[in-house]
Amino acid sequence: MSRNQKKKTKPTRNNTKYIVGFWALFVLGLVAVAFIFLLAGWGAFGKMPSFEQLENPETNLATEIFTADGETLGKYYSENRTPIKYEDLPDHLVEALVATEDERFYKHAGIDAKGTIRAAVFLGQRGGASTITQQLAKLLFTEDVARGFVPRVFQKFKEWVIATRLERQYTKQEIITMYFNKYDFVYQAVGVRSASRIYFGKETKDLKIEESAVLVGMLKNASLYNPIRRPDMVKSRRNQVFEQMYKNGYVSEQKKDSLQELPMKLDFTPESHDEGMATYFRVYLQALMKQWIKDNPKPDGTNYSLYRDGLKIYTSIDSKMQEYAEKSVVAHISNLQKEFDRQNENNATAPFRDIEQQEVNQIIRSAMKRSARWKGMEKNGKSEKEILASFDKETEMRIFTWDGLKDTIMTPKDSIFHYKGYLRAGLLSMAPQTGEIKAWVGGANFKHFKYDHVKQGKRQVGSTFKPFVYATAIDQLRLSPCDIMPRNRFTIEEGKYGNSKDWSPRNSDNKYEGMLSLKEALAKSVNSITARLIDKTGPGPVIDLLAKLGVDTEGFSEGPAIALGTEDMSLYEMVSAYSTFANEGVYVKPVIVTRIEDKNGTVLFQNIPETRDVLSREAAYVTVNLLEGVTQNGSGVRLRGTYAKNLPHYKRAVTGYPYDFKNPIAGKTGTTQNQSDGWFMGMVPNLVTGVWVGAEDRSVHFPGITYGQGATMALPIWGMYMKDLYADEDLEISQEDFHRPENLSIDVNCNDNDEATENEDDDFSDEIDF
Repeated sequence: MSRNQKKKTKPTRNNTKYIVGFWALFVLGLVAVAFIFLLAGWGAFGKMPSFEQLENPETNLATEIFTADGETLGKYYSENRTPIKYEDLPDHLVEALVATEDERFYKHAGIDAKGTIRAAVFLGQRGGASTITQQLAKLLFTEDVARGFVPRVFQKFKEWVIATRLERQYTKQEIITMYFNKYDFVYQAVGVRSASRIYFGKETKDLKIEESAVLVGMLKNASLYNPIRRPDMVKSRRNQVFEQMYKNGYVSEQKKDSLQELPMKLDFTPESHDEGMATYFRVYLQALMKQWIKDNPKPDGTNYSLYRDGLKIYTSIDSKMQEYAEKSVVAHISNLQKEFDRQNENNATAPFRDIEQQEVNQIIRSAMKRSARWKGMEKNGKSEKEILASFDKETEMRIFTWDGLKDTIMTPKDSIFHYKGYLRAGLLSMAPQTGEIKAWVGGANFKHFKYDHVKQGKRQVGSTFKPFVYATAIDQLRLSPCDIMPRNRFTIEEGKYGNSKDWSPRNSDNKYEGMLSLKEALAKSVNSITARLIDKTGPGPVIDLLAKLGVDTEGFSEGPAIALGTEDMSLYEMVSAYSTFANEGVYVKPVIVTRIEDKNGTVLFQNIPETRDVLSREAAYVTVNLLEGVTQNGSGVRLRGTYAKNLPHYKRAVTGYPYDFKNPIAGKTGTTQNQSDGWFMGMVPNLVTGVWVGAEDRSVHFPGITYGQGATMALPIWGMYMKDLYADEDLEISQEDFHRPENLSIDVNCNDNDEATENEDDDFSDEIDF
């Protein structure tokens, strides 16, 4: 071998050494990486999820409430998450996700090697390396993000291992679905279904491509790319999503350009417990469900969680009827409030009437002690003197008005006076044949007035009680609506039925001459004839009837004055009791939950109606016939268009008039002492609806009967509500006659020829001698 050849081979030996060294280091690096992966898999960098946890990752699922017509009414949650299936994800949403977050999603097994190398070489300047599966692993099993470079690297290894295991456990479609269901889009929008409803007011399957792009853009950092706080930044991010979709062939360049020109439109609808439809109903249902959960444990003996187990509660509420009911309550109460405030302008003790200043002070002091301010200061060790002083210090606050929230400066005590002056209302609507509650409105604004006037509140019912007296007399004595009784004043003597003195109620119109049929007497709400009837039946049988009708009669007086509605009852009790008349004498226990399912669709509860016979068909029909007279010739006549020409100047408080109903309607108004409560109970063959209007305190009321009667305070809500129901033909609200029993033996054809007259003082205001 020549010298030159030797010189050439020498460096070759040196290169071989370097090459061997390089490959040794490379293999050692691979072994080290593999060893780190093994360590991560063994849990050296933190506890790894078990196979069972991978198969069933722990996810808090909101309990969802559905209406009878399939709409989501609300949710109970610790996280507002409602799962969605892959088939309900629109194609453009999935395409936007893959194009933006993980272009090679369908080509890798959890780790994108190309992306990882690129991220390492360019230090993340040309995009990250985190795959959708890795992001899901982080969402599912990383509670706290590590701080510092080295801990974060080790955490990455852990996420890589989990990602590969997830890829073996789930399909690509399942991984995408889990990711969308887990991500928190802020504003209590956990999961894409909640986000779709909160940001765009629709279900995910109904999203447009530009709406999907907004949600996908938020995945980078939902707090930063917040469409409510930073709309311009989010629009720019949305347009970047379109760029990625174009780059990956999901949209054409022309389509991309047109999409980027679109404005960003939101329909922001927060889903807090204080907002949305049927808020009062949802609070009652929540308490009902907690008791059901307590009484119905899981097969393993543990209790369901109302906030984490993803239960599905199917209710009897109809979303359209609920919407119409809430709209009617707000329309009338906001209008009636204007007249109420006008009449309080010169009231020295406003909003209170007919009480001394000492009583006013007691009411305000009681309200202070119930307030969050008092309880909070008391908890912090403040003295009563300090607490009271704080109520007299002016402070900035935002208060409710019917013209919108108002920023103002006032003392906390003055704010109590402010809220005490607002009229409240309740409405309950029930299908008498099934007992299903179709609409439940406990007040006009749950956020500011949380007291429920459907079931929680009980108030004197006034003349709406009288049909129970008439029904008892008809059932016991087989009286006819055509039977005639004298109108003169009637006295039940001292000692009878426990009277401490003679009881002789006055008629509101002070008329006592002549004779009246029972139909006329109820239509005109004549107290002297009601007194005659309860003397014939005795108070006991009336109270027994009420108990059979589902009314809690414990503590009711057994004196005859009960006939005029002196006892407190809830709107819930009144509607369920009246429904028995419309259901031919059969009481059906009110139904609000028809079915409960677990997150997998297994039925946990199915409602079985509870019924009992209370009245004969004849007695029920005759009572209904009597109540029809109220809307034909009595205090409910303003439901008919024929009365428009006689409506006096106070029509400004009769919201929505004229109503112009032509169909059969049975009903009864009610007004209580000093106009503290206004009632209207109205029935058509397949729907019974009750309305109550008043204030929180009975001393807050209209000064006179003109505006304070049930026909002005409550009836307009019923009128507007029913007009909306009849306009919506899909609801199939009956306009037919009430069902008449075959072989009816009680005469109901009285041939009354009275002109329609409205008895303003229809109830027991100034009518009872206590």
